[in-house]
Parts: sequence; structure tokens; C-alpha cells
Amino acid sequence: MSAVTRRAFAELGLGGAAMAAAAGGSQAGPAPASGGGRPGALTVAPTSQAGLGPRLTLHALDNAHGTPAAGLVCDLSIREGDVYRPIKTVTTAANGRPAEPLLVDDALKAGRYELVLHVGAYFAALGATLPSPNFLSLVPIRFQVRDARQRYHLPVLFTPWGYSYYRGS
Repeated sequence: MSAVTRRAFAELGLGGAAMAAAAGGSQAGPAPASGGGRPGALTVAPTSQAGLGPRLTLHALDNAHGTPAAGLVCDLSIREGDVYRPIKTVTTAANGRPAEPLLVDDALKAGRYELVLHVGAYFAALGATLPSPNFLSLVPIRFQVRDARQRYHLPVLFTPWGYSYYRGS
């Protein structure tokens, strides 16, 4: 059997792909653009973060629809003693990000923060058919800023049934 390209492999479907693999077919495609198995050069330059001061940014992604979460309301608070004091409320733009960073320069302080995402209202505004009551309505994300001289980025991925977040770059 001749070498099977990725495209041909995919066109065979799962059953045909399994048979091709069992028959010793290869999944070899074109050689990588650069040596050592590394990806090729970027076709679009990344946005430079050089020269930007400390900041806290957010990027909300609606995994249920595979889109940025436009129109998501988010409340940011900082912990003072045993309670969280509200700092600001933002709404994400079409790209899933607020128009401005959540906190910039001296406004970013070391401490414990909470970002509450209004995912129930977000999905209701989209007209999504969900059970009542929703599994998730308000999603609290708690995190700590240890060094206020750094940049902190919060990518948040969510559906009506779950969410994840991490400290991005």
C-alpha cells in the first residue's frame, strides 16, 4: 500500500483509517518547514507586549459556540479582610475582551481578587435553550497577584455546564 497522506487518511473515515494503519500505511505528510520538529514561521506577528506596564487583562471564550464571549458582564473585586470589595464592572467587546485592561499600572496591587462572570445572563441574552434553573449562573474566579510589577492575563473558557481558566501570557 502506498503512503497515506493526512488528507487521504481523514477521507477514509475512522474505519478506513484503522484498516490503513493496520495495513502499515503511513501518516507521513510534507516535511516540517524547519528542523527538529518545530512549527514553521508565524504568518502573523504576535502583538508586542514590550513597553507595557503592569496590568490585569481578561479574554473570555464561549466554548459552547466556539466564539469570543461578546457582551459578557464581569465584576472585579479585591479582598479586604474577610470580604471582597467591588472595584469595577466591565462588559466584553466582540473579541471577548473588555475595551480596556481590568487594572493598569498603580491600580494593580498585590492581593486576592475575584472576578465574577455572569454566564447565566450571557447565555439568556443569546437565547440559548438551557434548563431552568441554569447549571451555572454566576462563575467566581479567584486568584492572587503576588507581584504587582508583572502582567497578569486571565483567559477564561466556559460553557453553560463548566469553565476553566489559567494565568496566560
